[in-house]
Amino acid sequence: MKERKQVTRAHLLALAGLLGAGLTGSMGVTPTTSDTLAQREHAGLAAPVRTQTAQAAVAAITAVAQQAAPAPVVVAQAAAQSFDPFRQLRTRLRWLPVKLGDDMLKTPDAQSRILLAQSAARHADLADVGLSYKDVYGIINAETSWIPRLGSSKDGTPNLGIAQFEPATARAVGLTNPADPVQAVHAAAMHMREAAIWSAHRISGLKLSATERARKLREGVSIYYNLSSKGRSIWNGRNTAKLPFETRRHIANARDGAEEAAELEQQLTELKARMKGSGTITAAR
Repeated sequence: MKERKQVTRAHLLALAGLLGAGLTGSMGVTPTTSDTLAQREHAGLAAPVRTQTAQAAVAAITAVAQQAAPAPVVVAQAAAQSFDPFRQLRTRLRWLPVKLGDDMLKTPDAQSRILLAQSAARHADLADVGLSYKDVYGIINAETSWIPRLGSSKDGTPNLGIAQFEPATARAVGLTNPADPVQAVHAAAMHMREAAIWSAHRISGLKLSATERARKLREGVSIYYNLSSKGRSIWNGRNTAKLPFETRRHIANARDGAEEAAELEQQLTELKARMKGSGTITAAR
């Protein structure tokens, strides 16, 4: 938690630079270990993948995704190369180097995270199920702290990219390239929509205030994203404290991430207003 708050403060101090045309900063933050996606029962999964370097991780993600994808998906990938619905969004995203262990990876800067989360929330119509872009930001924060990388479940199943999709889950949500952060975050938002519908059904019989219901709805989204069908089936909206520690940590990290998104959005809005009013920026000391 402490590390994430430090990252937030670092983002806020660097926002002026992030809004400029050139991005040359670096981040030396090593995030906490991310929680992984659900332990789903399925056959035919690729063998566990282990890597030593960032370059090997990227290659492994691509290899696993291709191995898991059936022929129609390969065709879809080829078609996607000629038509990218997110092309305009990609031109607005900026990436910063970040050190993870001994590896140098890349993470979207603060403004890019907000843009990506907002786009994903709109495409998935999350407002219709009681969620917002802040919840997308929070889930990605809980999964990888916004650093695309290769992970694994307890059983060794690979978890791919910025949203940590297992190969079978990626196929189920139509994600052709889990290593592509733009595709993956939009797919995560669609998965969250399904999770919110499930969560709302689980808590429908509880007498809750509007605030309590919103909090429980989001607990359910993390539970759906983090646990298998069997694991999540025990949740009734009242027994969250009895869930595995990793799932409870996922809930907390997603909540912290949503709060971080709101704070960053406010700071960005204020900064843009100051830039528009004065045309200059004075760095905080």
